[in-house]
Amino acid sequence: MARRGLLIGTAATALTLGTVSFADAATGDDAPDRTRTVRGTLPTGSPDYVYLPVEVPRGVREIAVSYTYEKTPVPAGTQGNALDIGIFDERGTELGGRGFRGWSGGARSSFFIRADEATPGYIAGPVGAGTWNIALGPYTVAPEGLPYEVTITLRFGPTGSRPKPLYPPERVKGRGRAWYRGDCHLHSVHSDGKRTPAEIAAAARAAGLDFINSSEHNTYSAHSAWDGLWGDDLLVLTGEEVTTRNGHVIALATDPGTFVDWRYRARDNRFGHYAKAVRRAGGLVVPAHPHATCIGCHWKFGFGEADAVEVWNGAYTPEDEIALAEWDNSLVAAVRTSKPWVPAMGNSDAHREPDKVGLPQTVVLADDLSREAITAGIRAGHSYIAESSAVTLSFGASGGRGLHAGIGERLRVDGDDTPVTVRLEVTGAPGCTAHFVTDQGTLFTATLPKSGTGVVEWRTTPVYATYVRAEVRHPATVPGLPGALAALTNPVFLEG
Repeated sequence: MARRGLLIGTAATALTLGTVSFADAATGDDAPDRTRTVRGTLPTGSPDYVYLPVEVPRGVREIAVSYTYEKTPVPAGTQGNALDIGIFDERGTELGGRGFRGWSGGARSSFFIRADEATPGYIAGPVGAGTWNIALGPYTVAPEGLPYEVTITLRFGPTGSRPKPLYPPERVKGRGRAWYRGDCHLHSVHSDGKRTPAEIAAAARAAGLDFINSSEHNTYSAHSAWDGLWGDDLLVLTGEEVTTRNGHVIALATDPGTFVDWRYRARDNRFGHYAKAVRRAGGLVVPAHPHATCIGCHWKFGFGEADAVEVWNGAYTPEDEIALAEWDNSLVAAVRTSKPWVPAMGNSDAHREPDKVGLPQTVVLADDLSREAITAGIRAGHSYIAESSAVTLSFGASGGRGLHAGIGERLRVDGDDTPVTVRLEVTGAPGCTAHFVTDQGTLFTATLPKSGTGVVEWRTTPVYATYVRAEVRHPATVPGLPGALAALTNPVFLEG
């Protein structure tokens, strides 16, 4: 039976359609499947989220949902139709509540949930009686509106039981203090990626990585999908790419099973609340690709809640150059106002072939290969970014009476005019140049040997440079523009 979706209530960022009822459905183990179809059209200016309530009776073992919508042709420069989908169970749609049961965005046209299994992106578990809500997200709407059709099927019978989720261990045994390589922004079939977790783990090992972070769009379903894929050579962290309409943020290394809500904009003044929730779950708050040009990707929440910021996302582009410049400006402001600084990191954001896992990768100095030590190293800025495992850096400053500071550290010498020597060691960067960047700009550049392995030194003073960081760049391919990065360090701070 088909019916029309009617508007029965509105809110600032949500809209509720008429309820789909299965009140006349026979129940019991041998009851036949029951299906309802809803059709409607969402107008331009629709709220970010539209809820379709579904009354689910007792005795349902599986709920299955499929949907379609018209991709109306539009003139060049006009946004066409794009409609995301997810679902909340009988516990409700309250922001940050317990009702979340899955999200696939626009990556799938159908999904199912039952006690023992669910479509990737969705959370297995019993289909409880009560009002469920299918969440539609009109990402963009054409001027003519967005016609849609949603079909809900209930299957009856014994509900079964949900297997206890098996999550990755938080520590790899036998690994001491060292520099560890990781990629913390990756997508699998549990959101809009095409790789399986097994394929991601294999690609991570091939890229020379020591740790990865599961970061699916708006779901934690992949947290329990890594059984047998971790090992004494690979730490698997769990998180989420919280994908709002005003930018994306990586919730990095949260407790397994943590759901971080995304249904708010900057104007709603809710981001600080969820940033704190990420930290309570043991994670880091990392704004992702802050200057990406895709709709809803540009970061609008500010960086006051950030533990780190992703300044390099995938193959290096002008968007990254802008993010890097913005981050450098934040360093200048931090040292001039004596406020905390935000470290930089880089990740691949790999979704499918030919996206390279580990391009780039964040290399972290940590006391061991564990969730706690890796996040502590990232938060402290004891890290650099490299385009591959072939590139290694050693960077630091020394001065005064044998004092030394490494990446992310502070060198305190006796006076503002005390000489300080900055030293960079590079391997794996043939044809590249080394640049020392300070709060006064780029003050020193040197060409590396053809082999890509070399040492560069520069002398300065704290009064001339309150921080120094290193960039290793490829030759420029466009006149007047800098070459792409091969590597980048967090700063060393100088104090007299």
